[in-house]
Amino acid sequence: MKNVRCIPAIAAVATLTIMAACAPTPGASTPAPVPGVRIARPVDPTERHLSNIRQITDGGENAEAYFSRDGKWITFQSSRNGRTCDQQYVMRTDGSALTRVSNGKGKTTCGWFLPGGDRLFFGSSYMHDSLCPPKPDPSKGYVWPLDKFDMYTVNRDGTDLRRLTHYDVYTTEGVLSPNGKSIVFTSLKDGDLELYTMDVDGANVKRLTSTPGYDGGAWWSPDGRKIVYRAHHPKDTIELRQYRELLAQGLIRPSKVELFVMNADGSDNRQITSLGGANFGPSWTPDGKRIIFSSNHKNPRSGNFDLYLVDMDGKNLEQVTTKPVFDGFPMFSPDGKQLIWASNRFDQKDTETNLFIADWTP
Repeated sequence: MKNVRCIPAIAAVATLTIMAACAPTPGASTPAPVPGVRIARPVDPTERHLSNIRQITDGGENAEAYFSRDGKWITFQSSRNGRTCDQQYVMRTDGSALTRVSNGKGKTTCGWFLPGGDRLFFGSSYMHDSLCPPKPDPSKGYVWPLDKFDMYTVNRDGTDLRRLTHYDVYTTEGVLSPNGKSIVFTSLKDGDLELYTMDVDGANVKRLTSTPGYDGGAWWSPDGRKIVYRAHHPKDTIELRQYRELLAQGLIRPSKVELFVMNADGSDNRQITSLGGANFGPSWTPDGKRIIFSSNHKNPRSGNFDLYLVDMDGKNLEQVTTKPVFDGFPMFSPDGKQLIWASNRFDQKDTETNLFIADWTP
């Protein structure tokens, strides 16, 4: 199963002022755009919301794909071409014009298009280490490394890479607000994994959460008034001690996360799921009335994640995908007519995760 860390949101028009540009990396180059992959896949009648399914990547680990505001482009992270950790890419929604936009150093995550679609931001570790960060000790079980990410912006062709944040700790999972003025993100900058907002130039940082534990993977509602996110808040002193011990090692155990909703200023924060297992990757239906997310609550110890819909009050849970594999990171196209997500369905190798687009039937 792909690293289930990030979740971003929808963009609108605004003027972007960026911090000082990073120095270019000697010898680094962005590959020229290449033709893409578009494979028609059969429709499963048990997945009634999905039709005209197209696979738009073929090979490697590809995930966290999100639309530009005009619906013509997506950005995603991938460890393709023999890479041992993710880099950031863009391509057209038909799988063509694939271009790497990160510099090929370190590890990237959580890309998102800025207003206008000609520039985007993502998290990267490359200023802290040009190599891929080490993977966690397998003896610790299923844990995520909290690598030292900061956020960067770049042109859609991979030029003019600029650093946006300077916290030198895990700082990523960024999502642009619908009005294009604010980014919600997760950071360890105050010693715990909390949610923050900032202006698109990195100024006016405000903290939204304060409960001990992990808060992340946030996504704005279509009207920008609410934020849905995933969280694990330790329930007792033993869980809190275990959480903090892992945090001190730069790790987190994400096997138990539920969904929460709050107002965009952090008020009226409430839990909306109590399913068990890992519930993550929430985004909103185009009308803002329901939330779509990924969950393995039916078998919490498995990698079988499916997409689900749920009302904003946690009622009327509905299963969307039914394949016995990983399905996650859903996002609706700006016009609401299509859904993009990452899945292990039809994989040729166990290590593959590919991107799919389908027409959506409400």
